[in-house]
Parts: sequence; structure tokens; C-alpha cells
Amino acid sequence: MVVSSFAIGILAQKLFFLGFTDACLVCFFFNMIGVIPVCYFSTFGSRFGLRQMVLSRFWFGWHGVKIIAIFNILACLGWSAVNSIVGAELIHAVNNDVPGYAGIIIISICTLLVTFFGYKIVHVYEFWSWIPTTIVFLIILGVFAHSGDFVNLPMGFGVSEMGSVLSFGSVIYGFATGWSSYAADYTVYQPSNQSRTNIFFAVWIGLMIPLLFTEMLGIAIMTATTLNDGVNKYADGYAASGTGGLLAAVLFDPLGGFGKFCLVILALSIIANNCPNIYSVGLAVQVLGGKLTQRVPRFVWTAVGTGVYIAIAIPGYSHFETVLENFMNFIGYWLAIYEGIAFADHFIYKRRMAAYVLAHYDQPSKLPPGIAAIFAFCCGIAGMVCGMSQVWFVGPIALKAGEAPYGGDVGFELGFAFSFVSYAVARRFELKFFGR
Repeated sequence: MVVSSFAIGILAQKLFFLGFTDACLVCFFFNMIGVIPVCYFSTFGSRFGLRQMVLSRFWFGWHGVKIIAIFNILACLGWSAVNSIVGAELIHAVNNDVPGYAGIIIISICTLLVTFFGYKIVHVYEFWSWIPTTIVFLIILGVFAHSGDFVNLPMGFGVSEMGSVLSFGSVIYGFATGWSSYAADYTVYQPSNQSRTNIFFAVWIGLMIPLLFTEMLGIAIMTATTLNDGVNKYADGYAASGTGGLLAAVLFDPLGGFGKFCLVILALSIIANNCPNIYSVGLAVQVLGGKLTQRVPRFVWTAVGTGVYIAIAIPGYSHFETVLENFMNFIGYWLAIYEGIAFADHFIYKRRMAAYVLAHYDQPSKLPPGIAAIFAFCCGIAGMVCGMSQVWFVGPIALKAGEAPYGGDVGFELGFAFSFVSYAVARRFELKFFGR
């Protein structure tokens, strides 16, 4: 329940020119798809007591998982950078004298202070922080509904609409499935006999309700920027300070100083969103192996990661929408490939939890060689390239899924399909020759 997910909803009209109803339908169905891997992987944490990257050794092998860990580190840092930009926009909207880079540093340092002291402090902060932000979002909903400025933008049609739906869906999927690569990191503390069904649906409810609420709220409020009644405070606010300016246009006139207080609360909500990202950086670094990564305390890697994502976020502040779209697609692409390999191994070859020999998690000679997984990962990349739709490249299949020259993004769908099928075939040969 944070402002980053609200910012995702804004992209429906801003970048993809969708109407209200079609954008909400895309939001619903692609979130449904995206959260399923997160929910499923979360059930592994309690049963095995292993973090997600360590657990991934059973699918990718001792050496292959290091490639996945690098992608996970990049994803965590990217998430943190994107989120901190949103928080900085809110701070700038409250006080124009605070530049974007200062807001990014404020959010980043506050996040570091929470994660510095380990999981228990992170858990306590996450346990309570959703309450004030939920209250603020309800206030935003009430004020905007009372204003009567909602515009029911019509649904599009034809090939252009199909391309926009697929491309926005890719962004929604990337945001929803983004926790897959560290889902088990935060369920390892559950009892080993905890019901997997309970964990699955607890995570499902905990993701779906806030994602749908905040993203659809962003979709609705962004429609007001299309009002044609002279001066448009929503469009002006968004042009001045992005997400923060848009929310300021909703709150400042009717609520005054209290509206500014609400924006500060939302800006601080970014800390809750960034804590799991930056905390998991240290866990992923240690999976890379070697004396350096093992002996250096995790809080040091957390601090280093903080410095890196600050350096990424500051230059990205001035063109946030492009950064957000490209990053969400990157997340969706690589995680779809990761999920395709993991699901192929689990459902075709292991099939049950008892097939995992936990004693092998730190024994390279007894883990899979990882050749099939790396081969499938490369095949997944090939599928991703064929289906991706970016400003700098549009794949041949994507071009057929939407209106030229932009097409429709089907990169994550093809990445999953290619990696799943290729792993299912290659793993059979790997088992035959290596027996593990």
C-alpha cells in the first residue's frame, strides 16, 4: 500500500493512452498472473528454511544460480531507485525548494536506517507502516470522488488497443511479480509445519488488495489530466512534479496544510517499499560465494547498495516515466524466464516437496550441473527479444501484436514459454548424462 504502485496506474493513460475501463481490466488480470509465482515461492520458505536465491540452487545449480543472483541484485537496486524517485517527487511537491536529488537522499538514508539493524526491525516497520498510508489513500479517494473531476475515458479498439493492452499489461505484470526472486526470504521464519495453503492465500490477499486499489486509483485520478475546462490543475501539477504534483492537485486546494502532511506520509511510505529490496541485496550478494562476500557483514552490502541506487536514481529523476516503463519491463522479462525454469523443474521433474534433498543445498557436487537451466535461460532471452516492444527495439512477434511501429509487448509471455519448454527438454538429457 505505497505510492509506487499508484504511480504504475498513472502510466495507463500517460504512456499507453488506455481508457478507464480497459486499463482497470488489464490491471486486474495481469496482477492475477503476476502474483501467483510470488505466492507459490513464498510457500517454500517455511517448508525448507532457505532464502529464495539459495533455494534456486535446486533448479539452477551451484554456479548457474550466481547469474540469477546478479540479476536479482540489479532488480533490487533498480526497484529502490525507481521507488525513491517517486518519494522525491512527493517531497518536491510539498516544498518546491527541496530538489529531487535531496528527496532521493532523504528516502534512501531513512531506508538504510531501518534495514541496517536486520530482519526483526524490518518486520516491525512493515507490520505497521501500511496503516497510515492506507488512511491517506482513502482520504485521496474521498477528496477526488467529491471533486467530480473523474473522466470516464472511452475504451479503444482495434490493433492499436491490443498493442496498448499488452504493453501496459507487461508493466503491471513486472510490478506484481517483482517479489518472486526474494519471496522465500521473508517466509523462512514461519514454522515448518505451517499450512502452505494458508501462506499462499495470505500472500495473495496481501498483494492483490493493495495493488488493485492503488493502481486503479492512479488510473482514475490520471483521467482528470484530460479535462478541457481552461486551466487544468491536474495536468499542471503532473507536469511540474510528476506523481507528487498530481496528488498535490487533488489534496492541496481542499485540505491545505493537512494535504501537505498527507503527501509527506506517502513519501515516507517508500521506505516500507524499499526495505525488502535493499535488505535482500545483502542476501543475494552472499550467494555469489567467495571469501569476500561471505566474510563482509550484510549491513555493509546494504550500505553499498544504497549508494549505488542513489547514483542511479538522481539522473533518472528528470525522465521518470521512461525509466519506470523500461525497468518494469526488465523485471517482467527476466523473472518470467526465471519462473519458467523453476516451474518446469518443480512440476515436471520434482513434482513434490519430498523430492528436494535439503542437505544438498551447499554441496555443489550433488546439485544439478545447471547446464539445462542456463541453456533454457538463453532460450528465454531469445523469446523475450522476439516479443519485446521498446522504443529502441521492437521484436518481430511484438510487431504483429500491435500497431506499427510500436507493436504490443509480449516479451514476458514468450520468455516464460521458451524457457519452460526448453528446460523441460534439456533437463531430461542433463539427468541422463550427469544423474543429478
